[in-house]
Amino acid sequence: MILLQNGDNLIIFERDNFEREKMDKSSQESNPGVRAYWRKNLRYLAVLLCIWFIVSYGFGILLVDELDGIRFAGFKLGFWFAQQGSIYVFVILIFVYVWLMNRLDKKYDVHEKR
Repeated sequence: MILLQNGDNLIIFERDNFEREKMDKSSQESNPGVRAYWRKNLRYLAVLLCIWFIVSYGFGILLVDELDGIRFAGFKLGFWFAQQGSIYVFVILIFVYVWLMNRLDKKYDVHEKR
């Protein structure tokens, strides 16, 4: 029997169950499906963070002078990206990430059952 204390809670594991859970986790790590799932997840994160970086830092700071020649909703485009555009793009990227992850979860059958 293994006892773990988590704050005020006391968690008790039977030794056989603990070993079984430990073995299941190690077999999951060597499973190629799990690796492919996380590789795809990290690829999504990298691409979306690069887009966010380009929009917020590139358009809002580095390319602001070039973009100021274009008007958007009455404002210079460089100013608009620095003040509003990067925030809008970030919120849109959150929804895109949720959509992509829901598709990925269904593909690897790890989605939430309703």
